[in-house]
Amino acid sequence: MKIIRTFSLMIAMAVSSLTAAITAIPAVAEALTDASEIVRKANMAYYYAGSDGRAEARMKIVDAQGRTQLRQFTMLRRDREQGGLQDMMVFFSRPSDIRGTVFRVVRHPGGDDDRWLYLPGLDLVKRISAGDKRTSFVGSDFFYEDVSGRDPQADKHTLMDTTDQFYVLTSIPKDSKSVEFASYQSWINRATLLPEKVEFTNQKGKLYRRMEVLKTDTVQGYPVVLQARISNLDRGTSTLMQMRGIKFDLGMPANIFSERSLRTPPVQWLRKKP
Repeated sequence: MKIIRTFSLMIAMAVSSLTAAITAIPAVAEALTDASEIVRKANMAYYYAGSDGRAEARMKIVDAQGRTQLRQFTMLRRDREQGGLQDMMVFFSRPSDIRGTVFRVVRHPGGDDDRWLYLPGLDLVKRISAGDKRTSFVGSDFFYEDVSGRDPQADKHTLMDTTDQFYVLTSIPKDSKSVEFASYQSWINRATLLPEKVEFTNQKGKLYRRMEVLKTDTVQGYPVVLQARISNLDRGTSTLMQMRGIKFDLGMPANIFSERSLRTPPVQWLRKKP
């Protein structure tokens, strides 16, 4: 009888542990079917977590010969409207030749974003035109548009497949002359709604550019990307971006997202917050 009671207790403990493990697995919501809605939600998850946010970033740029360069910066972001107007500033701290460089964005969903780059060596504020948004961001494989976000309304989206883990979409630019790609395919995680892979195809139908998310986590209840890599398959180059010190809902004031902060950075907000 003692052996039977012990065995029964072991079975009960195993069932209890299994139940707890199953409960801990995040549930995937019922599958969405509208492609535009999926892209809108993915844009919100990726670029609008919290009312504002701060993060430290490090870029490792690898050229075709395997040589590396590093970029280090702090990003500040504040939403004027949830899913609408948004301010962003990127302050570079390393290497020394670009230290003090600042990238400023005012995001206008449904229209052209305003982008500026402050070059401290020349004490010059350079406006980045809409035609330059898909050019290299400080020598990396990321484009300016990758950092500040592409307008979901700029493309026509089609849901190609829904798997257990991903929504698979194909997107075609509405204005094909404004971009260098013909289409791109996205794999959006159904649980987090974060895009985990994006592949770009050129006018000849050749895959030439890829974005891959390598690591994600949850910060203050928001799913976030901690590591992502963009590869230029034609040139054989790649850039790895690593994020840390991510904080949301800090209560940043609107006045720090101004032209004045290009030359006089808001130091108190650039320091790591507890």
